[in-house]
Amino acid sequence: MGKIKHNANDAVKWQISPSVKGRENLFLLKDVHCDKVIKDWRHSLFAHEWLDENGRIKTIDKMSDGERAKRQEVSVNIKHAHPLPYPVLGIGIQENIEIGSGRAIFLTLAAEGYKTLPVYIPKSCLGEFKTFLA
Repeated sequence: MGKIKHNANDAVKWQISPSVKGRENLFLLKDVHCDKVIKDWRHSLFAHEWLDENGRIKTIDKMSDGERAKRQEVSVNIKHAHPLPYPVLGIGIQENIEIGSGRAIFLTLAAEGYKTLPVYIPKSCLGEFKTFLA
């Protein structure tokens, strides 16, 4: 993991997520604590693609080819200051956090050392997210 970076709002160019576009009134843009989100997300059916058995983000060499390519693409986009869509979080069927879209963005930035990230959450789920908000 890289050096600790506190807030991606200062270093990353952001844009609206395509999955939210046209439905902005249903979502809130909030900063969340990456470590708290990842700790809860590790219960997701998809977490094994990015997290090791201890719940830490895998090193790039331990990832599958497909997930590695996504992570590398995000890193290139950050390096070239291309705007990234805000990740979208929600509550999954198992009542844990799910990263609905922007998973590679959220987890790559967390792996790079960001402590908080801006994300969209459904307005209807604000109560479930209170403990994750920065």
